[in-house]
Formats: sequence, C-alpha cells, structure tokens
Amino acid sequence: MDEAGRGPLAGPVVAAAVILPQGWEGPPGLDDSKKMTHKGRQAAEQEIKARAVAWRVTAATHDVIDRINILQATLEAMARAVNALQPGADYVLVDGNRPPTVGQPLATVVRGDSRSITIAAASVLAKTARDKIMAAYAERYPQWGFEIHKGYPTQAHRQAIRLHGTSPIHRLSFRGTGGDAP
Repeated sequence: MDEAGRGPLAGPVVAAAVILPQGWEGPPGLDDSKKMTHKGRQAAEQEIKARAVAWRVTAATHDVIDRINILQATLEAMARAVNALQPGADYVLVDGNRPPTVGQPLATVVRGDSRSITIAAASVLAKTARDKIMAAYAERYPQWGFEIHKGYPTQAHRQAIRLHGTSPIHRLSFRGTGGDAP
C-alpha cells in the first residue's frame, strides 16, 4: 500500500492498497508514481485495475487531516484501504517507515514505491485518484489553480492564497494556509 498527498496545502490524502497476480510484472514502466509521466500513470492505472486480484482506494479529507494530523489521517486511510480488500491480503507491504494498524502481518519499506511492484502499483492508484479529485476541485474553485499544482505548496499556489485566501478544501493546520503545522 501507498499514499499520495501528504505534502499539499489543500485536498485529501489518498491511500491505495493492491494485490497483484502472482508472477505478474506489471505494466511497462511501472515505478514510483512521482517518476512516471501523467500519461504513463494513466495507462498503468487502467492495466493495474484490470489485472489486480483486488484494489481499493480511500481518502482522508482536509477536515480529518486538520482534526487528527496528516500522519494519523494517512495511517487511517491506509488501514481502511487494506481492510476493504476482497479477497483480503495475507501480508502487507507499506511504503515508508510508519505502519498503519491492520490485522495482517506487515513490513514497512522505505522508498518501497521504487523497490516493490505492488507498492509501485498502489502508488499509481493513489496518485491518479488524488489527481482526479484535485481536477474536480479545480473546476469548483478555479482561482486556486488546483489543476496545475494539485494543492502542493508551489509559488503559484502560495500567491493564490495571498490573493484569494484559503478555499474550503485547504488544510488550515498547515503552514502557508494560516496554520502552524508543516
């Protein structure tokens, strides 16, 4: 399992869990989603969803992030994703060094999205799902430019906050949006 969206100033954090068929090497070019092109992620997403034994994507909203903090919101979304898999996972590989609380045995893998095909697949599903969510928010709140930066703290995004204030989907506990957390 993996997540997307821990660092942005706006929008949800999205977690994905995936079980791939034994022996499948994944679509060509499958890697850490941040290293793939948008087009490559889109193609990989479709093939992963078509070939996976099971997959689930869940999210924790900006409100949840503000209420319980980004780490706890991420771990909660990850646990919901893996617990929703049907069939369930026998063993869970988690990108990073912080495990969510789940009923299965697990291992954390630092830089796992570059080291494990299943974590890379989860990375792609989380990233593509979050990008779609942010594209929908961009239509609803066009003045913040979410379609370009996806809520990450770019110079353009910070300028939009200075000009327009925060949107209804900004994480108010984060620096740069009026909060004091990183």
